[in-house]
Amino acid sequence: MRKKLFALLEVTDENNKTSLVYDFYDVIMMIVIVLSIIPLAFKEEIPLFVWIDKVAAGVFIIDYILRLFTADMKLKKGVKSFFLYPFTPMAIVDLLSILPSISVLNSGFRVLRITRLMRTLRIFRIFKVFRYSRHVAILVEVFKRQKDSLLAVVWLAIVYILISSLVVFNVEPDTFETFFDAFYWATVSLTTVGYGDIYPTSPAGQIVTMVSSVMGIAVVALPASIITAGYMEELDEGKKEKEN
Repeated sequence: MRKKLFALLEVTDENNKTSLVYDFYDVIMMIVIVLSIIPLAFKEEIPLFVWIDKVAAGVFIIDYILRLFTADMKLKKGVKSFFLYPFTPMAIVDLLSILPSISVLNSGFRVLRITRLMRTLRIFRIFKVFRYSRHVAILVEVFKRQKDSLLAVVWLAIVYILISSLVVFNVEPDTFETFFDAFYWATVSLTTVGYGDIYPTSPAGQIVTMVSSVMGIAVVALPASIITAGYMEELDEGKKEKEN
């Protein structure tokens, strides 16, 4: 019984025998996740949305309990698995997805005036898609495999932002009153967004801006190429496995 539940909840060799059931479960969970997020696009509380939220919360609670029930098969650490599972990243996401829908908590938190925050926590339900979408699973695997390359790019971007911030902060002290303003400007320049709310006005500052923007294009392009190459590798490996 527990093995069948685990095969339904997780990707295992047993899924080859119950692929239709497994796909059906994934589709149902994806639909529930999407429907549960729709109310966040509206300010008013519509009775239909309240009903949808309660049903979604019920489904998420059942899913959480079943995953906790089979935690030892996933973590493979014996009895400790049942205590360790609630602290795993996806289990925390599951819990944060459930909490906003518990009426007892909501009524209690109204006293602290953070009901809106609890409602916003429903956005964590989007992260549940990582578990049920195989395309997202491929992207997650890409990030895992290309972790070192992506971390190198992140450090490069951080160093770039810090250097640009320090340079422009000293070149134009009148425009950038605080270092945070310079840091904000450097970040916006890195992404080549250019909001225009704060910008250098002196020739020296404008030269720094031009250099910063050109460098930013190169830095931003690096992670895109790494992820694309990794994604294509994952697709090729998947095709080879199916052929074999």
